[in-house]
Amino acid sequence: MSNEEFRAAMSRLAAGVVLVTARDADHGPRGEDVGMTATAFMSVSLDPPLVLVSLRNGSRMDDLLAEQPLWGVSVLTEGQRQIAGRFAMKGRLSDRLLFDDLAHERGEICGAPLVKDALATLECRTEQRVEAGDHTLVIGHVLKVGLSDVVAGPLTYFRGRYRHLG
Repeated sequence: MSNEEFRAAMSRLAAGVVLVTARDADHGPRGEDVGMTATAFMSVSLDPPLVLVSLRNGSRMDDLLAEQPLWGVSVLTEGQRQIAGRFAMKGRLSDRLLFDDLAHERGEICGAPLVKDALATLECRTEQRVEAGDHTLVIGHVLKVGLSDVVAGPLTYFRGRYRHLG
């Protein structure tokens, strides 16, 4: 089996799209917000409430969450495709400009930006990190949940493209 075959097989699994965010307090006097689009995100446990996100080893978010235990997740709506696209870009030097015109609120507990009008938001604290091949699985204890009144479907990712249900 080749990497391409494996990637093609996995592209046939529809996934929800989230924005994972964290605050890098060590970056200057005001700190810096960091964000990453993720499709490898899932619920792990109800009691205690745990979620899992898969981060590419050596990515900016992986490096930050190795030091910063608090982070946020925004479950994106089908109308927030542009947000997913901007935070999926590779090789960027800073996320500061990506947050400038993004409607968001700061998480009370995690301090990270949480997207306004997302389907749901979660504030998490890292409980465990598990190395798995070229990724790290970060398991987070959910400390706070926010639910939106927005009536919209979820943003999904299938066969290499953002999609919506229906």
